[in-house]
Amino acid sequence: MKIAIVSGKDEGPSKLNAFDNALSDAGIGDVNLIKVSSMLAGNAEINTLPKLKPGAMVNCVLSEVTSDKPGDEITAVIALAIGEELGCVVETSGINRNLDELIEEAKMMVNYMMDKRGVEKKQDIIVEYATTTVREIASVVASVVYLKDEIIEW
Repeated sequence: MKIAIVSGKDEGPSKLNAFDNALSDAGIGDVNLIKVSSMLAGNAEINTLPKLKPGAMVNCVLSEVTSDKPGDEITAVIALAIGEELGCVVETSGINRNLDELIEEAKMMVNYMMDKRGVEKKQDIIVEYATTTVREIASVVASVVYLKDEIIEW
């Protein structure tokens, strides 16, 4: 299994446009995202995000938050752990929450999922996040994207 880990942030004239712009900033704005639950195959391979075919159906775990309140600090966090047998991904987000606390929350959740399954991590937990202060209307996203040959533009 191949995956990419991405994040993005942006503003827009509406909540939908801000979200769409944040997806584009992350490199996943021109595809159809299918939100899936939090499991990875064992020994998942992390890659940089390749160019995806426009309109492709792309599986992902997605953390996102949008706000139209100027001054809000918004944050989206993804954390993943990979073991020999399988891996787990968690997402969390917050408005006006401490970044370090959100990261620790995500690490705790992914550690719990791995421990509950009796799977030993083969490397440190990987965390990706996007955070910004809202000027007018803003959105942030963090995502694990599942890569398959048929969605990649060669």
